[in-house]
Amino acid sequence: MDPLGARSQFVEVQNLPTWDQPQGVQDEVDGENFLMEEDDQLTNQLYSLESPFPFRQDINSKIVLFNGDVALLNCTAIINTSNETLTDKNPVSDSIHRYSGPELRDELLKLKGCRTGEAKMTEGFNLAARFIIHTVGPKYKAKYRTAAESSLYSCYRNVMQLSKEHAMASVGLCVVSTVKRAYPLEDATHIALRTVRRFLENHGENIETVVFAVSDVEEPVYRKLMPLYYPCSIKEEKISLPFLPADIGNAEGEPVVPERQIRIAEKPGNLEDDSGDDSLDSDLGLVGSHAFARMEGDVDKQRKLILQGQMSEAAQQKQHQRNYNRWLCRARAEDLSDIAALKALYQTGVDLCGRTVMVVVGRNIPVTLIDMEKALLYFIHVMDHITVKEYVMVYFHTLTAEHNHLDTDFLKKLYDIVDAKFKKNLRAFYFVHPTFRTKVSTWFFTTFSVSGLKEKVHHIENLQQLFTCILPEQIDIPPFVLEYDSRAL
Repeated sequence: MDPLGARSQFVEVQNLPTWDQPQGVQDEVDGENFLMEEDDQLTNQLYSLESPFPFRQDINSKIVLFNGDVALLNCTAIINTSNETLTDKNPVSDSIHRYSGPELRDELLKLKGCRTGEAKMTEGFNLAARFIIHTVGPKYKAKYRTAAESSLYSCYRNVMQLSKEHAMASVGLCVVSTVKRAYPLEDATHIALRTVRRFLENHGENIETVVFAVSDVEEPVYRKLMPLYYPCSIKEEKISLPFLPADIGNAEGEPVVPERQIRIAEKPGNLEDDSGDDSLDSDLGLVGSHAFARMEGDVDKQRKLILQGQMSEAAQQKQHQRNYNRWLCRARAEDLSDIAALKALYQTGVDLCGRTVMVVVGRNIPVTLIDMEKALLYFIHVMDHITVKEYVMVYFHTLTAEHNHLDTDFLKKLYDIVDAKFKKNLRAFYFVHPTFRTKVSTWFFTTFSVSGLKEKVHHIENLQQLFTCILPEQIDIPPFVLEYDSRAL
């Protein structure tokens, strides 16, 4: 307890500025988009699109971004991020224990731990907050990314649900899943912001204030991403739209895993007469993709018909889709960590039109030393969710040797296997630092091996040319590429 007449160290939530109050221009978002605003045609296109997170002043008035210690917030409940035994040593948890007093440790022993993604509640004891909600964030590993996303969503969702069930007026959220658990901060921030937004939309009528309590390291990331989910105006809503990730979750903000979706018919076994063939076909598609489940006959016979040119275009498209789905299932089931460790394919920022930029580093692909089929699986695994929207590819051919060159047979196989959305939504392929040989090879490949790709390929001689399409801060360039380019100028 504070001495009589001393100023309290605790922070009154009602005195903090909410997100709907004037905060100046969001420099980072506007800075990234100033060129877009000058393009009237593009601006008009943006304004014609509907954002999944529209401007809502009533929601913004409930949101506070607070740079400080969550343990000092005077609100109904604050959040503690811990481990499964509720004994984690991290800055957030240590501060909460320090201010709440020794009674908290005794109370936590009675809870007998907490599973990842769950939330449990105790009293606040000597804190200004009445309650503490304890939750356990996931340990992050790239190959189990989907499971980590679902667990982190559950943390925030269960915390908000407890707040609603106990009629809490205000709740202070720390950043769940600490540095020790290796969760990428920006990815975690997307999940936190959208989960809280969806909860307030659907169930937050009685919640008055949600405080995101962040550190100096976390604040810039939150300020950068909050306009995507809590735009302060219709203009900001439209400008932020291209920067939303491909996966924005379902109606509750939960990550969507397509292969886990199950369709339950309202009246099983009762097909309406006017349901049509398409409906029946889509229902059968849920049973399985093999020939027996779909009652299609011999797959080998169908392939023979394709080769003989006797199969319809629609049937060929269905056959291609089934083939791609088999590759995708393999990609999601196989351990591809050795390919991921090469850092030859990664997502970076966006181009001047707001399209996702994917980078391929040629020198990091030891073609003669790795399993190229696993490399193909890794490409499909990474790119499948990226290609649902328009995107561009940047290929750094810088300093590649003979053992780094992808042969045309492999590229043709890749192009033939990938889904139609890969080809349709690819807007540009930037070939950086090409040689004469690669220019000739690219011309032959795009002219005689594949169709529709030639006009999308752009040979880039130096990085300054690339920066006319993609701003420098929007692309992560390997150091050896920067060094090579500076010497070549």
